[in-house]
Amino acid sequence: MISHSYSLILLGVMFAPKRAALSLPKNALFRTRSQFIQSTASVVFFSDIARIVSGDQSSVACAEDSVGKDLTRNTPRYVESEVQMKYGNDAKGNPRTRGVLVRRFTGDSTPYSFPPPRPISLVKEWPETPPFSKKDFFRADEGDDENFYNLPRLVYHIDEPAVASLTQYYRANVSPGSNILDICSSWVSHYPVEFPKMMKRISGTGMNALELLANDQLTDYEARNLNVNPTLPYDDNSFDVVTCVVSIDYLIHPIEVLKEVRRVLRPGGKVIISQSNRCFPSKAIAMWLNMNDRQHLEL
Repeated sequence: MISHSYSLILLGVMFAPKRAALSLPKNALFRTRSQFIQSTASVVFFSDIARIVSGDQSSVACAEDSVGKDLTRNTPRYVESEVQMKYGNDAKGNPRTRGVLVRRFTGDSTPYSFPPPRPISLVKEWPETPPFSKKDFFRADEGDDENFYNLPRLVYHIDEPAVASLTQYYRANVSPGSNILDICSSWVSHYPVEFPKMMKRISGTGMNALELLANDQLTDYEARNLNVNPTLPYDDNSFDVVTCVVSIDYLIHPIEVLKEVRRVLRPGGKVIISQSNRCFPSKAIAMWLNMNDRQHLEL
């Protein structure tokens, strides 16, 4: 694992050839951080997670109403909230409630600036038969992935500048009114704050259902272990854009998954794959760990 004070984000963009809805409770409370910490207000549970959103309510409203304006200046830098989860909530269980304060980066109002992405010349043709062997997909930890991801990790795996660069890229390259699928998703998708209102649909698949439930940018989701079942639960030609954030290196069936991505994409659709120089080395495939950043892009 490379230990730096920054995350390197590399983007790979490909073009395709020519279930229960998630929403915040209506009475979700908006508070400043100090008001939130001092508040004794109860939280309404929906399904297994409840969420209280904090931050400056006027800033959030301003961000939502400023589509077409300079969103990077009108959006708050952070959105803070409490996520509460209930475990063991069944007839034989011993219910436990756990609450955690989380801070989500919006990717806007930061001191960071980014030059326009520059294209890199890559290998244009691959052999018809993929030149990989079984050992290329070996992982140091071959244990059950569902056990590894069993508890939700409401943390970031890339730093704020990396999040901001990715958010700005999405804003510049995903058209309003698109149907988007985020594979290998989690409690954040790094989309601009206005996307839920501007897009027709934002779907997500990921390992942990609680993380997906806490993702307030998704309109629908389905928990799925793509290392066990490398198929996507969607019809052909369902999406305009598919994103995958710093997760392609954990897939042991990446070719099969990408074939599924192509299937669910509409003609002319776009795949945006971002990658980092950080990872869980015990869960990343051997081929990935033995490559440098340039080779990752070539792959």
